[in-house]
Parts: sequence; C-alpha cells; structure tokens
Amino acid sequence: MNRLISAGLMFGNLIEVSSPALVERYNRALQHLTGKTTGLADFHIDISGYSPEIGDEFNDPGYLNPSGANRQFILLTTGQKTAPLLNMKFSTARGILRQFIEANEAQLFALTARDAVCGELQGSVYDLSTPARLLDMKQITVEADTIGGHVADAEKLATLISRFRTEPDGWRDEALIAQMIGLAEKTGDVTRVPISLPAMTFSQPNFWTSHFGGIYIFQDLPHPGVISTLPRDSLGALPIAQVMDITRRNQIADWLDRNGLVEPIVQARGLDAAAILRQKMDFILVEAAEALKIDIADARRTELRKIAYRLGDALPDEFLGLAGLLRWVEGAGPWPRITSEHACYFYTLRAAPGKDRDLVNMLLSELAPMDVRQLFITHKELFYAHYARWSDRKRHWVADFLEREYKVDAQGAREALFGPEPSMDAPDRGQPRAARDVGPKVGPWGGRR
Repeated sequence: MNRLISAGLMFGNLIEVSSPALVERYNRALQHLTGKTTGLADFHIDISGYSPEIGDEFNDPGYLNPSGANRQFILLTTGQKTAPLLNMKFSTARGILRQFIEANEAQLFALTARDAVCGELQGSVYDLSTPARLLDMKQITVEADTIGGHVADAEKLATLISRFRTEPDGWRDEALIAQMIGLAEKTGDVTRVPISLPAMTFSQPNFWTSHFGGIYIFQDLPHPGVISTLPRDSLGALPIAQVMDITRRNQIADWLDRNGLVEPIVQARGLDAAAILRQKMDFILVEAAEALKIDIADARRTELRKIAYRLGDALPDEFLGLAGLLRWVEGAGPWPRITSEHACYFYTLRAAPGKDRDLVNMLLSELAPMDVRQLFITHKELFYAHYARWSDRKRHWVADFLEREYKVDAQGAREALFGPEPSMDAPDRGQPRAARDVGPKVGPWGGRR
C-alpha cells in the first residue's frame, strides 16, 4: 500500500495534528471516549477524528467504533469536514458527519477554539447479531458536546437565567445567582453569545454496510431490495420481499430497471460515451494480461492494443461486448443487443440521477470490478482489498494511471463519469446537462418498458 500512500491515493486529505495543544485536547477526548491515550506527538485524523497511526499503535482500527454500529467522533477543527472517512462501516456515515459539521459550523468553530468536541452517530440498533437488525437502522441521531460539557452547561445556564427572570424573588436567591456565576465562568455570556449544539437526526433508509460480508439495503424505493455479497441464504429471514446476492445478475438487472436506478452510458446526457467505453476496455485488457502474466509495465492505449492482438481468441467477453457497443456509438456497426446475461452488461451502465446515485454506482462497481477507476472512486474499501491481491505489475499500472489520469482533476473526472454531484436536500438532485440526442431509449436490455 506504500505506493498508494506516496501517490496520495490512500490516506489523502487527512488532517495533521502536530501542535502540543491539539494533541493534548485529542488525548482528553480519547480518554473520555475510550479510556486510552496516545503516546504519539503527531498524527493524522479523518473526518471522524480516527487516526490510522493511533489505530496501529493500539492495534485496533475500531478504537472509535468498537461495536461497528454507533461510530464515535472527535472534532478538533471544522476543517475535518473535507477529510475522508476511514474504516467505513456504513456508506452514509461520512455524509451525515459532513452535514452535521456544516449545519453547526459557526458553533463548532467557537467550541473547538477552546476544547475538543466529541459525540456519537447513534442508531436505533445496538446489537447487530443478525442481518435482519440492519433493516431497523433507518435513521441516525448525532449528539455532541465538548469534553468540558460547555453545551450542557450553556443549556443549564439558560434555564437558570429563565428562572432568575421569571421567579418573583429570583434576584434575591443567592444560591441561584452563585450557580449562574459559576456556570458563566465556563460558558461566557450565553445571552449575547448563545451556545447551542442540538441533536440532529438523519434518515438512512438506503445504505451499504460492511457487516456480514457487505450488504446493500434499499428500503425507500417502489420495489425495496437487499443485495448481499455472501450467498443470500446466509442472511436468514429478512422482512423484505426481494433478497438477492451478487451472483443473481438477471434478478439484480431487472430490479435496477424496475426502480429506474440505472441508465446506459451511451444514453447519458453530457457524457463522452466513446471515451469511457475505450477506457473500460483498457482496464479489461489489463486484467486479461494480468491473468496471462503478460508484462504491461507503463503501457498506454497503443501498447494495450498490441496486447489485444496477442490475446486474440482469449479476449474476454467483457472486452468484445464493449467493443461492439463502441462500434455502434461511432457509427461503424449495428446496435448490439446486450442482455444481463452478457459479461459486459453492468459495464455499460451508470447510476441514474437521484438521491441514491452514489450508492448505486457503488453497487455497479462491485458488479463490474475490472473498471478499476470506478472501483477506486465509488468503493475504496473494495478497491484496497483487490489491490492487496494484485501482482506488483498491476499495482504499478493502476497506481500510475490513477495518479496520472484521475488525481489531477478528481472532481472533474467524477462529474464526467457520473454527472453533477447530487445536492444534500433536493429530492431530484443531480439533474443531467443537455447534450446530443442519441436516439430512442433502447438501453442495453432492448426496448425500455
């Protein structure tokens, strides 16, 4: 993984903690949450305050998430909102944390100037002994305060001030006044500078979780469904009609279509379908060369085409299917009717615009894993697991490609591949831009129902 780290493709955009004051604040928060402290003088943290260096020191990557269900967090700065989330257990966690920080940025800025803020992403489930319990995790509540309890003290002081103002003899109650003065020494004048950090609740009916081998749960759809990486029989009984595992390609394809969750990349507006198809074909060639132990070195597209000639009859079905679709896009061949039984089917799709765009693209990357760029962008946990199993030849090629072709303009690449970023609050977020009309809506599966 050192190659990825040095290229900024792993542990990138973390927040450095090196000043003695911030290290001391972090240790106070760590002691409060876990009963432990770090001996490191400097380290890096993600959006939740998790540090990979401290995880190594404790030999515990889950030191802020011991149950795997209710993640704790430590905020030293509002700048953490742009950091990634490491060791992700739920796909919604980073978005929830970022929304919480942005919604309370002014208060958090003032609070973190004096102390660390810590809290928890509280779900309604504390025991994940069975997959069925995951379906009860439909919302997450975020509660937070400083280690010194400034928010709780401010609320208490506000209550005392109200008593002082409303009780007839409040101004003569020496005990009440003394209590108010003592709290004001900690909180400041809450009448002029109110301190408020209310609990916030976020809905999460649709999400991915790493529990039980990896499960996608979609409850807020016309046709709800669960998709598991492990065999579906291993999940036991679930209170939902459509339960599939990742091998049920036809069922998944039909379910995605019925819910309107995907669109063919050759139809997507504002998308250079030909360029994306060529790039996917390159990724498939790299995988084929890897299987045959052909040295790809720093091969660019021209060198990869030579590998395609060498492979001949051994070219994968995924490559041949995408090549037929590319010929149609460029006007050099007939429309290839690609069904869900074809190996290239899920490589021809992207998520339709909407609130679940990123989650659907995450699922598609698992169904089309040779597209290493999409895998890296949408499902980093799975990308790192695959990377660890590749030969050094493929690791070198993929890391070099991502550093050269993706990292230089990550945001532009994401928008070019998947469309505009969905907003946090619009139900029809991420509307596509206008582009050329590619003809009637036929789709890889034939005529749209």
